[in-house]
Amino acid sequence: MALAASVLSTSFISGVFGMAGGMILMSCLLSMMPLVPAMALHGITQIASNGARALLWRQQVCWPVVARYAAGALVALAAMALAPAMPGKPVAIIFLVLSSLLGLGLPTRWAPDVMDNRQAVACGTLCTGLQLICGVSGPMLDLFFVRADLATREVVATKAAINTGGHFIKLVYFGHLLVAGGGAISPVAILLAIAAALLGTQLSRILLEAIDNASFRQWSRRLIAAIAATSLTQGVTLQFWN
Repeated sequence: MALAASVLSTSFISGVFGMAGGMILMSCLLSMMPLVPAMALHGITQIASNGARALLWRQQVCWPVVARYAAGALVALAAMALAPAMPGKPVAIIFLVLSSLLGLGLPTRWAPDVMDNRQAVACGTLCTGLQLICGVSGPMLDLFFVRADLATREVVATKAAINTGGHFIKLVYFGHLLVAGGGAISPVAILLAIAAALLGTQLSRILLEAIDNASFRQWSRRLIAAIAATSLTQGVTLQFWN
């Protein structure tokens, strides 16, 4: 029941704001199971949630942004394949949240914007690298979208399409580690997580259709700051007390 409640609530949050739910869910899963199974189950759940959301709002997806992001993702995959070592999870989390908090305070003329061609590619590179290092890249992705010249539904739909591909890459990576390590995830847990993710996505549609663009951007910024601050505390604790 704890798993279903976690997936349902975080899928609802992501369905409304296109953000935050995945990072909250990751924390919940890590408290319930070891790292590699948590990463794999998180990937499965997020593919279901984001895939359903992208399908639901498919007419609102900004496909040029998705294509440029995908190009950056390929750069990250090539770099990760050649890299002899990767930073630890605590370092990655700290880098992720500090970048997000810093970005919220940047003047508009300096803020990253996914609508810029080169910045969209950079977003794909950074976010894919973070996905493979610490399993989540939400705050970094949010940072590139928070000032984008897109309507509320376009933001949610485009991020859903991007995240579906990103989590698929992560699932392949951590699924391989899971099989190699002889681990397993209960089929019941997988089915329960997928069902809860799909239900949360459908329920979120009601609120998303009612929220206006100004409120969406205001609450998005608040969510980024709150979650980033919480995650920074978690990263510092992992780095210095474990």
